[in-house]
Amino acid sequence: MHTKRLSEFLRARRALVRPEDHGMPTGVRRTPGLRREEVAVLAGVSTDYYVRLEQGRERNPSPQVLRALASALLLKDEEAAYLRALVDPPRSGRPRPAREYAGPQLISLLDTWADTPALVYGRHLDLLAVNALGEALFSWLGDECSLITGMFLNPAARDFYRDWDVVAQGCVAALRAGNPGPDDQRLWELVGELSVRSPDFARMWARHEVRAKTASAKRFRHPVVGELTLGFETFSVNSAPGQHLVVYRAEPGSAAEQSLALLGGSSLTGLQDTHDATHAQVATHIRDAARTQVAAQAQDMTHALDTQDERPSPP
Repeated sequence: MHTKRLSEFLRARRALVRPEDHGMPTGVRRTPGLRREEVAVLAGVSTDYYVRLEQGRERNPSPQVLRALASALLLKDEEAAYLRALVDPPRSGRPRPAREYAGPQLISLLDTWADTPALVYGRHLDLLAVNALGEALFSWLGDECSLITGMFLNPAARDFYRDWDVVAQGCVAALRAGNPGPDDQRLWELVGELSVRSPDFARMWARHEVRAKTASAKRFRHPVVGELTLGFETFSVNSAPGQHLVVYRAEPGSAAEQSLALLGGSSLTGLQDTHDATHAQVATHIRDAARTQVAAQAQDMTHALDTQDERPSPP
């Protein structure tokens, strides 16, 4: 059991629970959330025992105690599972690879969705695969392959996501949810770097929220097609535990659907055809005007010559 992470999780989650959530009087409190003795009462354990848990001096809480703590701290199912994983980390039958890759069949599947942005990310929110429309949608990432690094260190992310705070907190919660194990060197390197370079990440990580990405809608502000709202669904990749497939969609007939079509190139082709037709019309107009002008000049010269021929000869 990783006692330090368990201690941090319990303290952070206790601070997020309001006394009124359990029907307790608020009163005057120096710090937010429940007091340790209140959590102990709600969980049916002694205050001394709970204090030892928070201080990392109690190493073997029973499943019954963990269930009681999850109830006292109002943990959702994912958060309760994360709490259990901190005490009894999952044991994988095979070691995780140092670097993740999307499988070739999954990449081929993405490429068949020409009208649907789709991507695959790994347990550390690294971008492992993306189809053409997804790449066009997330063009702001540039060469960055880490979704969470781009989210916090690339200023373009705050322009792209109209609800940046919500999306960023969701990414942090998903990063924690996907990595409950204590011996993940890549995770701690990533968390360490982002905590130093981004105060927003440090603040959100300290909340210890645990929430995998599922289904919702996101509001974007794309540099080419402007504002659009897309729904998305997240699927676990069973052939590669820890990887997730995300598929975006626009409501049929919506402005967002037209924006995706434009982004995908079908409308861009139409725009190019219109541009070419307009250019041809302008060129024809210029040629016609030039011919008219030349004809007028020729007519004027002919008239001038005729006028000169009609003048009387000098005596």
